[in-house]
Amino acid sequence: MKRLSLILITLTCLPALAAGQVVEEIITRVNNQIITRSEYERSKDQLKEEVKQQSPKDPDKVYADREKDVLRDLVDQQLLLDKGKDLGITGDTEIIKRLDQMRKDMKLDSLEALEKEATKQGVSWEDFKQNMRNQIITQKVIGEEVSSHLSVSKEEEQKFYDEHKSEMEQPEYIRLSEILVAPKTTAAPTAAGTPATDPNAAPAAQPPSDDAAKQAVDAEALKAAEAKANDLLKQIRGGAAFEDTAKKYSDGPSAADGGNLGTFERGKLAKELEDKTFAMKAGEVTDVIRTKQGYVILKVVDHQMAGIPPFKDALPKIQDALYYQKLQPALRAYLTKLREDAYIKYADGYIDSGKSPNQTQPVETAAAKESDAKKLAKKKHKKLGIL
Repeated sequence: MKRLSLILITLTCLPALAAGQVVEEIITRVNNQIITRSEYERSKDQLKEEVKQQSPKDPDKVYADREKDVLRDLVDQQLLLDKGKDLGITGDTEIIKRLDQMRKDMKLDSLEALEKEATKQGVSWEDFKQNMRNQIITQKVIGEEVSSHLSVSKEEEQKFYDEHKSEMEQPEYIRLSEILVAPKTTAAPTAAGTPATDPNAAPAAQPPSDDAAKQAVDAEALKAAEAKANDLLKQIRGGAAFEDTAKKYSDGPSAADGGNLGTFERGKLAKELEDKTFAMKAGEVTDVIRTKQGYVILKVVDHQMAGIPPFKDALPKIQDALYYQKLQPALRAYLTKLREDAYIKYADGYIDSGKSPNQTQPVETAAAKESDAKKLAKKKHKKLGIL
């Protein structure tokens, strides 16, 4: 989906209270809400950072192509938020769930601890929650008003498959998960952030050479690790869930993710590991394997053969592709209709690339100017923590 920016609405420039102060400029009014120049500039700065991260080769060109849509995206967001109010969408329940999941992922005891963590990183907690709330509301509006009306026929799916077969051709690959049992007297087996099982490391020879033995753990610790690994394998073959067992007992950094190691094509694993795992079907589990990190059990989560996947295997990706093909024009048509039903006024020199020729230009009145001044003051007070 094209960027529907979700902007933190805080001010860097405040209304003038005395001579010499900078007056915040209103660049667009959308119904009874305002978009300020500082919000617009902040959105452009965010876009620059996104482009740098996503398009390191030619960020200037990509930014130039997308900059023209910055104001459009801000107007889009405000129109969707207004529609959310009309539909009674608050996002209250969803925001609590998302914050609690974030707390769990960060292994924090409470939402207060999460708030402290955000504050330590220089993030305004209220702005962070408001940004998340805006995201929830806009997503739900799009889901109810646009996505729910889209449909993909069987004929469209088959046609897409027939026309894109060559693009779907893939090499053989497997997706692996691991359970690592490391001897308890060893140091951390790998650097932080890397899989505990080095895919390029062949299983250690049995018994290890004299040089390797100098660096190995003592025999008792190694024996205990092997016994534990064999016991876990017995539990798994007895019906225990591999992912749950990995989370509970694996010593690898992949444990929190159920042991997930990702995907590997042929030639990316050590030959002995490749020979074992590529001969297996999806869902099968290896015997206990000795590696230089300890003892590991591998599960082949998925095994895709080389070539063009059958229609039934490619169907989820086909449906996603067709859905997004239809979503873009449908969403733009919906936002155009919202514009035509709204009152939008732009300051001179600011162009909304999504503007419809059928939009109504509101008449500037003294009451409207007074309302804008109050909104600016409210934003200023919020920034200062008065409200």
